[in-house]
Amino acid sequence: MKPAQLLLAALLLPATLLAADEPQVIHLWPDGAPGFESRKDIPEQAASYWVRNINNPSITVFLPPREKANGTAVLICPGGGFRELVYDAEGVEPARYLNNLGVAAFVLKYRLPRETNSPYSLKVQPREDGDRAMRLIRSRAAEWNLDTNRIGIMGFSAGGEVESEVVYGPTDGNPNAADPIERLTCRPDFQIVIYPGPLGVPAVVPPNAPPAFLLCADDDRSHSVVVTDLLEKYRQAKVPAELHLFAQGGHGFNLGKRSKLASIQHWPRLLTDWLADGGYLNPATGPSK
Repeated sequence: MKPAQLLLAALLLPATLLAADEPQVIHLWPDGAPGFESRKDIPEQAASYWVRNINNPSITVFLPPREKANGTAVLICPGGGFRELVYDAEGVEPARYLNNLGVAAFVLKYRLPRETNSPYSLKVQPREDGDRAMRLIRSRAAEWNLDTNRIGIMGFSAGGEVESEVVYGPTDGNPNAADPIERLTCRPDFQIVIYPGPLGVPAVVPPNAPPAFLLCADDDRSHSVVVTDLLEKYRQAKVPAELHLFAQGGHGFNLGKRSKLASIQHWPRLLTDWLADGGYLNPATGPSK
């Protein structure tokens, strides 16, 4: 190879590597969300930390390095009060954290019913998006080397409410659906619940509910009561649940990076330990049948 060709190859290499590392975005429905197909090309709005105006819901795929991958996966639902998504701090950053543990992560962009002039319903479209995202991940488990017995869900604040709607709502697939994705279950195998709101929390936790990791600050009064109530319901159902309730921290501390409190800064370590204790960080055994 001539010197000029070597120089050109060296200049192009970083750009090539960057493109290869760019997370893949997959829309939940190829032709747009059912009943709202005409809105799929409306552009999203994004700023420093938030995303709004989501009309073509999607997942962004964050896969761990191949040498670290353990087959576990998590669908991440960012918060934002159903008016916006706190996409970086409650989506991308948790995804990168999980990737470092060998866990595949998928950040959900769901429709926002509390935006001004939103055509969406609080109890319908966010749950539809969460259900579809879980089914989509399961449908491509072999492609991403996922263990279909270790696909969980994680939600922050309003994203925790989307999570509850998925976990405690109908999870069976439709065996007669024309779309093969819709034939799959959307039931998560475990859940990670971070300062959630009350929407979707059932009066009684069913005995087949997935194990739960619950976390909140006690001075976040309207949300801490949700996790303490949920813990008691898990006890009554005899389903494993672990609650971490901090004295201080307020609402919306994300992964704790921006907090001055040591306990809040270090909370992801508690999640790592819980995942390890549950066997979710064990080496991959390949996609289950």
